Amino acid sequence: MNFQKVPLDAGLYFVGVPIGTARDITLRALDILASADVLAAEDTRSLRRLMDIHAVPLVGRHLVALHDHSGDAVINRLLSAVSEGKSVAYASEAGMPLIADPGFELSRAASEAGCMVTCAPGPSAVLTALVLAGLPTDAFHFAGVLPNAKTARRSALEALREVPGTLVFYESPKRLAAMLADAEAVLGVERKSVVCRELTKKFEEVQRGSLADLSEQFSERSVKGEVVVLIDRNRSDSVSQDNIKSDLSQALAATSMRDAVDLVSKAHNLPRRQVYQLALELAKG
Repeated sequence: MNFQKVPLDAGLYFVGVPIGTARDITLRALDILASADVLAAEDTRSLRRLMDIHAVPLVGRHLVALHDHSGDAVINRLLSAVSEGKSVAYASEAGMPLIADPGFELSRAASEAGCMVTCAPGPSAVLTALVLAGLPTDAFHFAGVLPNAKTARRSALEALREVPGTLVFYESPKRLAAMLADAEAVLGVERKSVVCRELTKKFEEVQRGSLADLSEQFSERSVKGEVVVLIDRNRSDSVSQDNIKSDLSQALAATSMRDAVDLVSKAHNLPRRQVYQLALELAKG
């Protein structure tokens, strides 16, 4: 038994839980999970399994599900418990609460209601990936999950082009290849990037290379598990995607696609392949 049942003041306790290896949980997190009057979780099965691994008993308590589809009723229920003098502990499915997690709405509502709010910090996929990636950590921007649709995803990447820090994304293994292809097209083929998969787990994998390298690699393989993608900041005097498209449109109106691609790629010192893909898109449009 690695926890202690401790008295907790009335309030909301956010609990960081492992992102993979169950032993990464802190002793304070176990104390809170053992002691809170009410337990809430993004995934009640995951939290119950974690508590079973560490022999933390429920002792008559119920696990309250709080996820993207819970609605205000669950949040109001949890805040009512706090107002009645109870301690409420919330854990996300994995990692730190509120990071790409529905617990944000609970935190905001609790703060607005004047409840006591605290956190027992724990593992984070964002920070773990930054440590392993080998990219600059003096400044970074967590962009969450990019949109599913290609056009919206490219627009989101375009908006991040000049962010002066390492870009960090959560990505689905099913969309990884498409995301890397779009990042290559929008941010440039030479940008250093890293794909981290299954962090802290048995099959942990860290792949480093340019966006062109990783885009090609993951276009030819399927992956499983949780994925974090990191992309280095822009280190070149780049021209905007809109300017390239504008120059390419003018060139296409005056000459053949082949000559237009050659002209624009040389003018902007860009890979011919990247400009050719834009030309194909403009032709379809």
